[in-house]
Amino acid sequence: MKKRLLGKTGLLVSEIGFGGEWLERHPEEESIELIRYAGKQGINIIDCWMPDPKSRDIIGKAIAGNRENWYVQGHLGSTWQDGQYVRTRDMNYVKPAFEDLLARLQTDYIDLGMIHYVDTEEDWENLQDSAFMEYVKELKANGTIRHIGMSSHNPATAKMAVRSGLIEMLLFSINPAFDMLPAGEDLDDLLSEGYRYDQELSGINAERAELYRLCEEKNVGITVMKGFAGGRLFDEKRSPFAVSLSPIQCIHYALTRPGVSSILCGYDTKEQVDQAVHYENALETEKDYASVLANAPLHSYRGECTYCGHCKPCAAELDIAMINKYYDLAVMQPEVPETIKSHYMLLEHKASECIACQECEERCPFGVQVSGRMKKTAELFGC
Repeated sequence: MKKRLLGKTGLLVSEIGFGGEWLERHPEEESIELIRYAGKQGINIIDCWMPDPKSRDIIGKAIAGNRENWYVQGHLGSTWQDGQYVRTRDMNYVKPAFEDLLARLQTDYIDLGMIHYVDTEEDWENLQDSAFMEYVKELKANGTIRHIGMSSHNPATAKMAVRSGLIEMLLFSINPAFDMLPAGEDLDDLLSEGYRYDQELSGINAERAELYRLCEEKNVGITVMKGFAGGRLFDEKRSPFAVSLSPIQCIHYALTRPGVSSILCGYDTKEQVDQAVHYENALETEKDYASVLANAPLHSYRGECTYCGHCKPCAAELDIAMINKYYDLAVMQPEVPETIKSHYMLLEHKASECIACQECEERCPFGVQVSGRMKKTAELFGC
């Protein structure tokens, strides 16, 4: 299992993670064994947004005796009231719910303390100078949470949090379908069977692209939720592209976005864990989401680099996808950020070494004019 740095947290997390929201629908022992099995496959990060006692007990029992090998995303603001999940900022519920999380997980710390589900700019503004935020900072100061994170589905809100400097990582919903959509605040609408995608859309939504690039620039690591769009992407009749994608293709798409460290998949069975973990040994043809999207009847990414790697191999040994990623990150700002320039300078081969053979352009599913971008990149970075 490959590991990636989770932004400025410094934590080395598995590329494939564990989204725990399906645990409660199985017998306790079965779900405990499922988490332990995932751990044996190299998965080391798990999300617990769920406030229900059963899910929390399952995770606590599964990681008992092995706590140091797991990174836990534990949420503040996700509460259990009268047998129901309620998202709240009311400290009469927030604090007891978090203390319950610690008790049921049988731990005295949470690696990633998540400010839960901030999907409107108003909610983010209201959190500032609030008792809720003071509690989060207090937990961080005394070591009860090691790092501060946030979960969101709204790119505008997420960008505000990233720019604030408060959060060290972000849990965000990423998949090809969501990336095509206008910025929205209601995830339920995006996942509903009745949602109609705008057939005029093409390429990634600019605000979402800016968020990913901003996270990369600010070193705010991203963990991914909703990577399969609730399973819609697996069925061509329900897919907004009118073609189906595989779990491996969806995983690869998420992991090629700037800033992304891990995708948290939901599992019902050990077989599903195996399918996700197979990504680490999958053939390039199995990972290839680009050809599917390029040939889909709806929503082309024409002319846009999606960092899919189809351009490989390069005669000059350039890592074209990575060079394109750094170029896109750099031009987002009036001046090239020093962090991005330093990352670019660490590449073994620079854009100026492009021999303009254009063989990569023949392989690109989206018709990106690579040689022209290499010239612009060389001019931008000076080499």
